Amino acid sequence: MIIGVLQEPAEETRVSLLPEAVAALVKKGHQILIEPGAGARSFAADADYEKAGAKMATANEIAASADVLLSINAPSVLPKPGAVLIGVFQPLFFPEKIAQWAQQGATVFSLDMLPRTTRAQSMDVLSSQANLAGYKAVLLAAQLYPRYFPMFMTAAGSIAPAKVLILGAGVAGLQAIATARRLGAVVEVFDTRPAVKEEVQSLGAKFIEVEGAADASKAGGYAVEQTDDYKQRQQQRISDSIAKADVVITTAQIPGKRAPLLVTDDMLQRMRAGSVIIDLAASSGGNTAATKNGETVSYNGVAIVGNSNLPATAPSDASKLYGKNIQNFLALVTSKDGALNLAWDDDLVKGSCITHDGAIVHERVQSLIQTTA
Repeated sequence: MIIGVLQEPAEETRVSLLPEAVAALVKKGHQILIEPGAGARSFAADADYEKAGAKMATANEIAASADVLLSINAPSVLPKPGAVLIGVFQPLFFPEKIAQWAQQGATVFSLDMLPRTTRAQSMDVLSSQANLAGYKAVLLAAQLYPRYFPMFMTAAGSIAPAKVLILGAGVAGLQAIATARRLGAVVEVFDTRPAVKEEVQSLGAKFIEVEGAADASKAGGYAVEQTDDYKQRQQQRISDSIAKADVVITTAQIPGKRAPLLVTDDMLQRMRAGSVIIDLAASSGGNTAATKNGETVSYNGVAIVGNSNLPATAPSDASKLYGKNIQNFLALVTSKDGALNLAWDDDLVKGSCITHDGAIVHERVQSLIQTTA
């Protein structure tokens, strides 16, 4: 099977496969085509790919010959008829692009739609990248915060540790807790899922409880819509905590919908100058009232960083983890002899496939397009 790897847009530093992943796939009998410069921003040179057994080819040459086309973001070229496109395409937010791909006959797998089950963990790109996002969020906050993170005692006086509030205890939130604690901060955590309380406390953080949350156990680590009564009580508890916080890291997202507004203008007004907010949900609207995606905003002296692509600031390891996810997914959709084998009775294959044979086959994307048509 021929697998093609495309160069990502200028703002993306990651690549679908590093040379080490290429070498593993070549050993399995696959032919790998790499667009020149594809791994440069992940510190993988073209010569490294060639040494691993890949061949260099232009984007158009790759699209014309590859059975599987890999591109994290939406590519500028499409695979040949009957071939497969794999990436992270956010189909619930970009249904027009999906409809276009379906009309052009592409078979598209979007790994952000992969069912988040135990069997899918080795292919879960959202989790592997969220780990890095949580880690980087704390480091970025520590860099921007004009004070010290750990308790500091000197002959000149003592400095109290930073107070960090983390909204959302999914994969990114849990990594943020661990990183903030390692840096010596005092950490409080809010999440609508009571089931994560034990994990939060095991990492040394305080869990903020609000009774009456809607069940989110089947939401795959995402937030779910809550009642108005719950939202009012939630906002009050968050408001009390945010007034004391030096750093806030927000991670809450709902698939296909605007991120829940957790930090209102009134809450921002209560934060002291020099405080920092890192909003990891910026690309879907943000968890604060002042978030702007891809920008750092100053709001009454509070720095609000809207960045949903922090994994790209650690491109080497982010690409390594992503590439391993891709290898495991490729093993799922290929036979033992290396040929493409799409088993539609497999919930992971069916759940992540968005378009096939000229049609949109994912039910949620179908209904979204029908609603907006």
